[in-house]
Amino acid sequence: MLTLRHTLIYVLLMTLVVVASNILVQYPLQATLAGINLADILTWGAFTYPVAFLITDLTNRQFGPRAARKVVFAGFVVGVALSFYTAQPRIAIASGSAYLAGQLLDISVFNRLRRMAWWRAPLFGSLIGSMLDTLIFFSFAFAPFFVFFGPNDPFAIDWAPILGVFSTSAPRWISWAIGDFSVKVTVGLVMLLPYGALMNMLKPMSQAPTA
Repeated sequence: MLTLRHTLIYVLLMTLVVVASNILVQYPLQATLAGINLADILTWGAFTYPVAFLITDLTNRQFGPRAARKVVFAGFVVGVALSFYTAQPRIAIASGSAYLAGQLLDISVFNRLRRMAWWRAPLFGSLIGSMLDTLIFFSFAFAPFFVFFGPNDPFAIDWAPILGVFSTSAPRWISWAIGDFSVKVTVGLVMLLPYGALMNMLKPMSQAPTA
């Protein structure tokens, strides 16, 4: 029967990604793209966080969804602890909820598609999981409706041109969500390369649970 020691390397990698993302989220990306000031909508944490989906998918492939959930829950504990230490409670709640929901959805989608073409499970799992993750985090963290999680951030809900360049305006957190999801999609596509390179080395274990 699989125990946590079988997936220890994945737990450690997930912990590293969560810690790095919690640190790097404090540093805006100082660059400009197509007239968009990326520092206004992105931090470096947006580039490291999607690696969590790769770790979850590799765990799922090798050890099955039960083991993948253990790795996700380990990352959840670390992430929530760091978030409550470094951020406001509302951000911590949003971060933990988004991470857990997005990763668990990724596991479910991956498991349904794992017998199809090799790229379908990791690609669609990470994309659909990232979509839910982004929706939950930015809504819980900044949407006025979720004020019961904590006070609203006046700057986040103040209206401004979308991405700082379009004529249409929206609350700033909408632009932050669009930028964040765009990075997750891009990194998700890039992560197919290491997944494809490792999949032949990390063969599914015959005794790995499948549900």
